[in-house]
Amino acid sequence: MRTSALCLAVGVLLSGCASSGSSDRADVIRRILPSAVQLRSEREGGGRRAASGVVLAADSGAKHCWILTTRHFLDPAIPQELYVASPTRKGRVKASVTAESADVDLAVIEVTGIDLPPVKLKEVVRLGDEVWVAAFPWGRQITVVSGVVSQLRAEEGELAVEGTIHMVDASVSYGASGGGVFDAESGALVGIVEGYRTAHVSVPDKPDRVMQVPVAGETTVIPVSAILNFLSASGLAGLAAR
Repeated sequence: MRTSALCLAVGVLLSGCASSGSSDRADVIRRILPSAVQLRSEREGGGRRAASGVVLAADSGAKHCWILTTRHFLDPAIPQELYVASPTRKGRVKASVTAESADVDLAVIEVTGIDLPPVKLKEVVRLGDEVWVAAFPWGRQITVVSGVVSQLRAEEGELAVEGTIHMVDASVSYGASGGGVFDAESGALVGIVEGYRTAHVSVPDKPDRVMQVPVAGETTVIPVSAILNFLSASGLAGLAAR
């Protein structure tokens, strides 16, 4: 009888722990999603491009936001119209470029007419830390992908286990560039997606045609440290919230 009661108590306890963990994870995801935005570029001549971004800072009273994304989304520098859309509201709002980096693949754009929460930043991560990647692959629906910090940036000969993020094993695709990489525990931004490694694959029955296919689990990340340096060099250091 005592054994049965003990087993029941342990089962209830474990069930409560599992429920709490699931609830905490859901809460983190709910916090980060409103800070993720979809970006579109309509170019002179009819060309279109898509990317992702995160809300870096906001003036709630003026409904004004500063969005962080990758610079290559804006390349080449030809006449184009930029638009921002959020999964928390309908429609899209026109945006303009505020700053671009010549050294790092980063850019900031501004938008008026939407009020979205900015991210908080976290510079230091550990190898194996769990992360969420929130982005808009192929310019479509927002997608949340889990992963871990799979590689850190380090000096030659250094074998770091804590420091600056360089790569995560979460798989992404076109349109995810600029998407936020968030610490799964705190919801803080640890970097944004820069790109992904690809493999050259021949198309069956068409040996002269080669496709670039994303390599699963090799997603490169621009770390918060590089973002802060870019903002400082651009005179936008005041936008960063830690």
